[in-house]
Amino acid sequence: MCRWMAYCGDPILAEELLFRPVHSLIDQSLHSHLGETTTNGDGFGIGWYGEGEEPAVFKSIEPAWNDRNLREIAGQIRTPLLFAHIRSSTGTPVQRSNCHPFRYGRWLWMHNGAVEGFPRLRRDLAMAVDPSLYPAIEGSTDSELLFFLALTFGLADDPPRAVARAAGLVEETARRHDVPHPLQMTVATTDGESVWMFRHASAGRARSLFYSTDISQVRRLHPELESLRRLGAGTRFVVSEPLRDLTGAWNELPESSHGLIRGGEIEIHAFLPFWES
Repeated sequence: MCRWMAYCGDPILAEELLFRPVHSLIDQSLHSHLGETTTNGDGFGIGWYGEGEEPAVFKSIEPAWNDRNLREIAGQIRTPLLFAHIRSSTGTPVQRSNCHPFRYGRWLWMHNGAVEGFPRLRRDLAMAVDPSLYPAIEGSTDSELLFFLALTFGLADDPPRAVARAAGLVEETARRHDVPHPLQMTVATTDGESVWMFRHASAGRARSLFYSTDISQVRRLHPELESLRRLGAGTRFVVSEPLRDLTGAWNELPESSHGLIRGGEIEIHAFLPFWES
C-alpha cells in the first residue's frame, strides 16, 4: 500500500515537509512503520497550489528517496497547500500516469488502499463515469477511477456525499460480482481552499490515518523544523503515519469517518457509503 501527507496553512517550503522531519514521507518510502509494506518505491507525486488557476503536479516513477529532481525543486516550492504521495502498487503498472495525486481542474485527489477484485469490477465502474469526464482519465489505477466516480457524483458540490456514493457503487458492484470486502481506502481531496479526508474499509480495519489539531504540539515534537515556529495556529497536517512520536500531536481519524479542514478548523463526521442508481 501507499503513504501520503497533506499540509494546509501558512506557506512553507516543500523540503521542510518532505525531507526534514525525523520520519518524513521520504523516510517512510523506505521505512514505513504502519503501512502494509515497509518500502513504497513505485513512484511518487506532489501537488501544490501556487500562482496558477490550477494546482501543479510533479510525478515520477523513481523511488522518492532516489530522485534528485524532487530534492532540487522541493527547495524552491513555497505553498500553503501541499499533497504528497509515495506509491506501492497493488498490481497496476509503475508509470507516471498511475502516480498520485490525480488532478482535474482545481481538484487534487490521493488514495491509500485498494479495490479488491478490480480487474473484475473495472468495466462496470468505468461505465458509471460521466462521458464528459472519461477522456481525462490518464492511468489504469483503481484510485484514479474512484476519483472520477466522485467527480461524476458531484465532488465539486458536496464532497462527502460524492465520495460516499462512489464508495457505495464500488461495494454494490462487488456484491454483484461476488467480491467480498472490496474497498480499503484512506483518501484526501482538495479544491485548493478546503481539505477533506476519508477513512473506510468494507471489512473494517481501515489503513492508518492521523491529523494534527495543535501546531504547538507539532512544534514540540519537531525541534528539527525551525520553520514550524513561524506557522500560524491554523496550520494542519493529515498523514498516513505520524512524522514522529504520537504523544500529544496526532489524532487518529476514526474508522468509517471523514473530516473537513477549512480555515484551520476541523470537523469530523461519520462516513457511510451508499448507492442509488
